[in-house]
Amino acid sequence: MTKRDYYEILEIPKNANPDEIKKAYRKAALKFHPDRNPNNKEAEEKFKEAAEAYEVLSDDSKRRRYDQFGHEGMRAGADFHGYQDINEIFSSFSDIFGSSFGGSIFEEVFTGGRSRARGRSQTGSPGSDLKIRLKLTLEEIATGIEKKLKIKRWKMCDICEGSGAKAGSSRTSCPICNGTGEVRQVSRSVFGQFVNISTCTNCNGEGRIIKDRCQICGGEGRVQGETTLKVNVPAGVSEGNYIPLRGQGNAGQRGGPPGDLIVIIEEEPHKLFTRNGEDIILDLLVSFSEAALGAELDIPTLTGRARLKIEPGTQSGKILRMRDKGIPELNGQGRGDQLVRVNVWVPTRLTKEDKDILRSLSRSENMKPKEGDRSAHSDKSFFEKMKGIFS
Repeated sequence: MTKRDYYEILEIPKNANPDEIKKAYRKAALKFHPDRNPNNKEAEEKFKEAAEAYEVLSDDSKRRRYDQFGHEGMRAGADFHGYQDINEIFSSFSDIFGSSFGGSIFEEVFTGGRSRARGRSQTGSPGSDLKIRLKLTLEEIATGIEKKLKIKRWKMCDICEGSGAKAGSSRTSCPICNGTGEVRQVSRSVFGQFVNISTCTNCNGEGRIIKDRCQICGGEGRVQGETTLKVNVPAGVSEGNYIPLRGQGNAGQRGGPPGDLIVIIEEEPHKLFTRNGEDIILDLLVSFSEAALGAELDIPTLTGRARLKIEPGTQSGKILRMRDKGIPELNGQGRGDQLVRVNVWVPTRLTKEDKDILRSLSRSENMKPKEGDRSAHSDKSFFEKMKGIFS
């Protein structure tokens, strides 16, 4: 199958500038992204094509080679082999879409986030992202909280101020690549002469080398360290939500930009409550007399305690709703409810006097379920009953 022209894929002229190339790729990536086209193989292939085209045309050296030799020239380059897996595209284009860790892949497009392309950097290599899991109680989730995090990470070397060079020394142009960060090798084949461009291994593509390395960091420009950070967790977060702390990841090598710290939210199981979206569920034991005669009980909530009225004749399994006692909507105005599931407690130890009283009560017709009541609600699940609350 003949491969399409990269300029045609992105719908740009051959003299397009870098901004035009990036804008065209964003447009194509958003249009054909698998999240917007689930189970659409054609869209996925077009997404791969756009990614491949951008990878080549956004790199000056690859673009020159493509303009001169076309697709044949790209196959000759050992540093480019195309994309076979859609996940490879996601992990390779953080400069366009940023981190995809449970959040929106379009974050960088609409917020103008930090760009960290894979290509050669004149200021060293970028640092990697860090991920940390933060466990929260339902009470903390309900109110929001500020947490302190102690993390181990690469941080800038204070002695050389991140340059990697010994005091008084400086970085010089790499003698192997003459400061370009690239090494070119000419090869011949039946198709003609090809130029293979690869990253210079002597300077790791930076174009400069350190003559006298810092004795503390060994030329890395960074050292291992521990630091304490604060993170503000908004009310209403859920398991799997994440909070990115920009520039708080590992420091880059020799002055390269730092990575991000990704704080992933985890919910701790609660002893009393179960979460269901923004609502919380509480199982409440009441005595037979409280259910039959009615009562006002002091029960726990996420923010303390509150009074709950039990109407006379309340049946076991009845769901009572306490408005606005649940979890706030994340970045919203609403709040969930506390749903109280009533369970009538049956005593297991009775005195002779207790048994005599119960036998006396059992003779009354009002103390017995009516015909058909014994299984009237047995086929209803708890969540079906909850639906009835809102209908």
